[in-house]
Amino acid sequence: MSDKITKDMKFSEILNYGQPVVQVFMKYQMGCLGCAVAKFETLEQGANAHGVDVDALLKDLNAAIDND
Repeated sequence: MSDKITKDMKFSEILNYGQPVVQVFMKYQMGCLGCAVAKFETLEQGANAHGVDVDALLKDLNAAIDND
């Protein structure tokens, strides 16, 4: 697993970081945990589909794993 989350990572990879990233996705109202396309969709694709600023999301995700 990478030390840093990137835009091109799949949701399924990001969810391996556990509870800290789940909380961030909940903050952005993204139900990635139960989404069927989480295995295939990248963070950037999902953020765009949900109208979420991918850079802000990425910043929060990396802060969450740094603080864990």
